[in-house]
Amino acid sequence: MHSVVAMGLLGLLPFASALLRPGEQDLSDYTFEDYEKEFAKDHVGDERLKRQQIFTEHLEIIRKHNADPANSWFLGVNEFADWSPEEFRAARTNHRPHPPQDFEVASKLGAAAAIGKLPDSVDWRTKEGVVTDVKNQGQCGGCWAFSAAETLESHLAIATGKPAPKLSTQQLISCVPNPNKCGGSGGCQGATQPLGFNYSEIAGITTESDYPFVGSTGKCDTSKIKPVAKNSGFTYLPTNNYTALMSAVATKGPIAISIAAGGLGWQLYHGGIMKPGYFNKGYAVDHAVQLVGYGEEKGTLFWIVRNSWGGWGEKGYIRIERFGEGKEPCGMDNKPQDGLACKGDTKPVKYCGLCGILSSSSYPTGMQPVGSDMSVVV
Repeated sequence: MHSVVAMGLLGLLPFASALLRPGEQDLSDYTFEDYEKEFAKDHVGDERLKRQQIFTEHLEIIRKHNADPANSWFLGVNEFADWSPEEFRAARTNHRPHPPQDFEVASKLGAAAAIGKLPDSVDWRTKEGVVTDVKNQGQCGGCWAFSAAETLESHLAIATGKPAPKLSTQQLISCVPNPNKCGGSGGCQGATQPLGFNYSEIAGITTESDYPFVGSTGKCDTSKIKPVAKNSGFTYLPTNNYTALMSAVATKGPIAISIAAGGLGWQLYHGGIMKPGYFNKGYAVDHAVQLVGYGEEKGTLFWIVRNSWGGWGEKGYIRIERFGEGKEPCGMDNKPQDGLACKGDTKPVKYCGLCGILSSSSYPTGMQPVGSDMSVVV
């Protein structure tokens, strides 16, 4: 089936030479052997033949997509280029955003700032210490914990005015309870950022060095937990509210968000502003990331999103087109157990924004160092 789908895709765009965009790879003479060397792939026998076939199909898709000058974004060869789409979704997504009704009491959102009063662009990466280095979740479906820990780091830095330490994703993965199976069955099998913020409000969170990431759920080891920070609560933004998300990322800090990342466009994304198209038309929200800002390039508005797939994309980031208040595209997630849901939730859900970027957004409040007498409110 994979090869049939790929052959159908190949006919969508004319294959023509084009000037390379800034950051685009020159793949004109690139081979599977080059790929094996670059990414240290060591498959043998039938497995190597399988990987070579998938890679070859993906390489042709990449070349044809990039050859179309109408595309503002481009694909590229990365560590996932010899993975089937099914393998990619199973290993790198596996997340469902949290139903907001579970946290109505905890989620108190003040009035959003009017769009006209917000800056034209925001990039929290330019503020020293607010955004830590890009992380890599590996084969663990703990994207929700990476998104939560990264956002706790950012809001701690903003609250204290000092660079935040790298906080433990493993503590969240191993210790956050998930009795209602919201976002998954827990740990590397999925949970949600609000569950992480709810937990850190009580237990605090330790550093990555004290409780390092191991790539599996494991059991909660309280001997490794030496809290360095905690929050007093969190805010859950209204679903599908463009103004609320813009206002929050501009005035509060980086935001934990959820998106639909299971398509081939995400798997092979390499740079540029992702726009709607064949590769990213779905709204089945399945991945947790961090929104660190927004901007505009040559008349195209975009969001700046931090991923947890290592050096993938634009050095770990992706820019996604935004359209403006009342202009965001919307679609239905008809498989809420692969998108929105706690256990038993099956009702289809409407999401807006490219890749469902307005689906589920939250951030911690009242961040402060543990053991400090500072009175900090974010």
